[in-house]
Amino acid sequence: MKNIKKILIIRCGALGDLVYSTSVIDALILQFGSETIIDYVCTPGTVTLFEKDSRVRHVFPLKHRKLPIFLSKQKKKIINFSKEYPYDIMINFEKGNQFKSLLQNIISKQKIGRYFSTIIYPLNMTHVVERTKEVYKDIIDIENFNKSFPRLIGSSIENVKSKYSLPNKYIIISPSNSHQKRNIINYRAWDNEKWIELIEKLSKKCPVVIIGNKTEDNFFNKLKPYPLNVIDLVGKTSLVDLVGVINGSHSLISTDTGTAHIASAVNTEVFALIGPTPADVTGPYKTVSNKVNIISENLECSPCYKTKIMKECKDNLCMKNIKVSRVYSLLINSLERK
Repeated sequence: MKNIKKILIIRCGALGDLVYSTSVIDALILQFGSETIIDYVCTPGTVTLFEKDSRVRHVFPLKHRKLPIFLSKQKKKIINFSKEYPYDIMINFEKGNQFKSLLQNIISKQKIGRYFSTIIYPLNMTHVVERTKEVYKDIIDIENFNKSFPRLIGSSIENVKSKYSLPNKYIIISPSNSHQKRNIINYRAWDNEKWIELIEKLSKKCPVVIIGNKTEDNFFNKLKPYPLNVIDLVGKTSLVDLVGVINGSHSLISTDTGTAHIASAVNTEVFALIGPTPADVTGPYKTVSNKVNIISENLECSPCYKTKIMKECKDNLCMKNIKVSRVYSLLINSLERK
């Protein structure tokens, strides 16, 4: 009888964090075989990311991470499942103390990650994807390790093009980000007027698809009315369909946000407008198979994310100074190449 490995992965962060962690899936399959059983624990909002992914068997949602086990039905379900069907390996990508009791009570022969193994990061290692991979490096042969990058499987391109009446060639604009609704300066944002101008100019050259969250109507209403040749998919797709829509596009333009990470994980060319955040740490990840274009002013004060410099910044020049003409020119050059 084959020794089929059963593996549980814990990653309950934002969408980008979950995308980063998917490099482990191919690494495990290359190492232990195509029949490897992989389960995930993630936030309820990202559960459907794996809906079409045959590499992942089951996804456990975990909403209230700080709740003690005796008050959390979701934590009890994960633990009880592991008691009935013990895991061979549990890989923990979380660092928060709120996960400790859950991790300790899950039944697994081997546990990797915080609380269970010591991880020493090389001094020159910066990107979150590379640091994430270090967590499981010791159980993967170097050849398989080097072949493993974040990768997503969504709805088929044919299916989403038919379902949402998409043309054969289109560009995606993803103008919002996770700080859109907060009552603060959105330091990662590009000016609305610039998005409006870019949408207007691009739509004259190629169909444009606008994507975003259904809870962000107030933001998107400021960009309307859209010109002709624009398809509005804001809040109209499931997460797994969104992956398919991005996969089928010519390219995607966004700020430093989750959709940029999805694009890089399906090898869609991405143009990321980056200001206060460190692109070499949290930007869309470059691999041998994808194309990532970082558009930044590279100001002396950047990156400044979550520092005193950012808190005292009143002008957000690192984003304001990115010109529409520059972004448009890069996109048109890409359109003409392919």
